[in-house]
Amino acid sequence: MTTARNRALDRLRHAQMASEKGMELAMLTSAQPPRPWDDSGISDDRLRLMFTCCHPALSLDAQVALTLRTLAGLTTAEIARAFLVPEATMAKRLVRAKGKIRNAGIPYRVPPAYALPERVTAVLGVLYLLFNEGYAATTGADLIRHALCSEAIRLARLLAELMPDEPEALGLLALMLFHDARREARLDPSGALVPLEEQDRSRWDRRKVDEGVAVLDDALRRRQAGPYQVQAAIVACHATASDAASTDWPQIERLYERLHAMVRTPVVALNHAVAVAMSRGPAVGLELVDELAAGGELRGYYLLPATRADLLRRMGRGDDAAAAYREAIAGAPTEAERSYLERRLTEVGGRPPTRSTP
Repeated sequence: MTTARNRALDRLRHAQMASEKGMELAMLTSAQPPRPWDDSGISDDRLRLMFTCCHPALSLDAQVALTLRTLAGLTTAEIARAFLVPEATMAKRLVRAKGKIRNAGIPYRVPPAYALPERVTAVLGVLYLLFNEGYAATTGADLIRHALCSEAIRLARLLAELMPDEPEALGLLALMLFHDARREARLDPSGALVPLEEQDRSRWDRRKVDEGVAVLDDALRRRQAGPYQVQAAIVACHATASDAASTDWPQIERLYERLHAMVRTPVVALNHAVAVAMSRGPAVGLELVDELAAGGELRGYYLLPATRADLLRRMGRGDDAAAAYREAIAGAPTEAERSYLERRLTEVGGRPPTRSTP
């Protein structure tokens, strides 16, 4: 009994000492600044998670697609359209990417600051496609999804501040600003699409244009031109022209040639064909568009027949233009784009297709 009593007293004394030491430690640590839970240097939760999802163990396309699905809230169908693949194909890619993460035990950890550069290309791709979906929606009734545009610009600003020596981050921000400056002029009062050459330029946001010019100049001074900077330079030609007739189309054609050398995709080739048509005449551009159509890579991409229809209209080939407009209308994803194409179809003497009623 005596031994048990002494042991109990010893335990009570040790517990009291531990309590006192614990209070001392708490007082010391409370005087220190709290240690951040990661050392990435990223203050924004959403941007931090984007860097986390863009794991270099996955392919670049898988990183971008999975992040758009997981964090940006885009549907599989919307992501598939961004990548110009069928929805079923994109669904399989997403499943494979998730399976690789699970089977390889890839950890979802916020990368430290020194590891951010190896992930920045994928994060830029995520923000680029997020803005594109907001600027020209691939589904739904509305052409413009304002919330997506604003969020993409916000994150692009944060990324440019986080990585001030990354010229492509600046280039992407400038590109977004130039496009977003035209937001209010892109639809008429009825909600129909207004093409660039017909937009009321007094409705463009000149502050965003001026900011875009300053950001792009800052990027180009680094002399490390990349695809986002070249795209921004193309859009700057439009944004800084006083009217449609003053647009420097030969310069835009040269910039698209440079962009196509960097990014050899059929969509860039189609845009280059438009620039050629505006610079050297619709017949020259139409030859390039027909070559793309024959290649089949843009099958199902409604802007291919829409571009072809516009060039045929400019050449006075009304019947051929009408057929191309009908093909484009059948694939147009939003009401605003369908309404615009139907108006053009009427202008060349065609009858718009009958709308099905619910």
